[in-house]
Amino acid sequence: MTTDTRAPHGLRGRLRGLVHEVMKFGTVGLLGVVVNLVVFNLCIHGLHWAPVRSGVLATLVAIATNYVGYRYWVYRDRDADARSREITLFLVFSGIGMVIENGTLWISHYSLGFHSGLADNIAKNVVGLGLGTLFRFVSYRTWVFRALPELEGEQAPGAIGAHEPAMAGRPAAVREG
Repeated sequence: MTTDTRAPHGLRGRLRGLVHEVMKFGTVGLLGVVVNLVVFNLCIHGLHWAPVRSGVLATLVAIATNYVGYRYWVYRDRDADARSREITLFLVFSGIGMVIENGTLWISHYSLGFHSGLADNIAKNVVGLGLGTLFRFVSYRTWVFRALPELEGEQAPGAIGAHEPAMAGRPAAVREG
């Protein structure tokens, strides 16, 4: 049994692939949102911590949860050879997303004076999380979980003859020995 793992051709195939990726990204993101909401509200209402401190902790826990989902489900077929580079970039872009997410909370709570639990949740978990998620999606798929380069002749990795194009320009003695 063989599985065709080639990249989809044409605009329709690429759009279908992007929709599939967005749905998987969204599923992991939704789990992260639930984790974020639960931890945030536990810290605010259970521990009586300050809103931004609670938001940062909640975001950090969600980032850890999301990395596992993105690496091992959404982008499992992406290049994982440079794992330290991937983790570093993931943390950098997640940190920027965290600043976006909790920056909206800070502005709402401390600059605009909206102090209710509802206002804090809307600022952080609707506006901030929405903007942060958009930023993260673009940065993760572009720089963190990069696609593997397509092989010449569009053969799937591991397919019979998949490594032949790399040897095509070499003399027969080098290719065979």
